[in-house]
Amino acid sequence: MTSGLWELVLKGIWTTVRLLVFSALLGAAVAFVVGIARIHRRWVVRFLAGFYTEVFRGTSALVMIFWVFFVLPPAFGWQLVPMWAGTLALGLTYGAYGAEIVRGALGAVDPAQREGGIALGFTSGQRMRRILLPQAVPEMIPPFSNLLVELLKGTALVSVMGMGDLAFSGNLIRLALQESAEIYTYVLLIYFVIAFLLTRVMRGLESRLKAGVR
Repeated sequence: MTSGLWELVLKGIWTTVRLLVFSALLGAAVAFVVGIARIHRRWVVRFLAGFYTEVFRGTSALVMIFWVFFVLPPAFGWQLVPMWAGTLALGLTYGAYGAEIVRGALGAVDPAQREGGIALGFTSGQRMRRILLPQAVPEMIPPFSNLLVELLKGTALVSVMGMGDLAFSGNLIRLALQESAEIYTYVLLIYFVIAFLLTRVMRGLESRLKAGVR
């Protein structure tokens, strides 16, 4: 490939990485808020959190991107740029999956730990911050690592908006060179390298968090 085509690939990688970071941050915030709400003492909060989770887990991320980018703008009179439309759709969708990870990890904490917090006079917020989350977060890291890799692969869906991510750039180069096997092999390898680096980082984070709990 020429230097110009490699520059297109690098721009696609940069776009994919930015989208991954923005979507992961939004998804993590949604996951913790909704996941904690799933175990709230008030049934209304649990119901709303559960409704959100079921809706976004039960719908396609691709269709959600269509809704955010093509359907909602005419209804509300505004238009999101592709980066923020993709971030919103992916963050909300994968955040719903993350919420179940948070809920499950919090529910797995020994009930005696909660009872000890109550005996010490901690409020529910203090029990969450000082007892439950420090023990639950290290257990969330492995499933969150898998979800992050799934999110990386999900970023390719934004190419339907004409966004210049890695998948879109690879397709443009394929059309220019008429070399499907070579180009898509490069694209696969690039996705693999990014995913491999993500899993290494998450494993390191898991080890540090578990060391802190011990």
